[in-house]
Amino acid sequence: MRLPKLFDVVALLKDIPLKDLQLADERYTFDTGLPVGTVGTVVELIPQHAQSSAYLIEFADSQGSAYAFAALPAESLLLLHYTPSEAMSAQP
Repeated sequence: MRLPKLFDVVALLKDIPLKDLQLADERYTFDTGLPVGTVGTVVELIPQHAQSSAYLIEFADSQGSAYAFAALPAESLLLLHYTPSEAMSAQP
């Protein structure tokens, strides 16, 4: 399984509590954090001293407006694919 890259689309594998989110739009209010399955985009790779890295994930609404950001480890993310990996490797 490959690690996420910049601009990859990911889904949360575990709930993210409100205290771990940076809210970006005051129009959105949260009583809790984001639930499992919420979809976001990798917008920054955050190198760490350990072997694993963290990823800055942007969560946006259907209009593309960001409403929250979170720095998360790869273990918290499921990489989403829009085409099968076999099809991707067959492209020139």
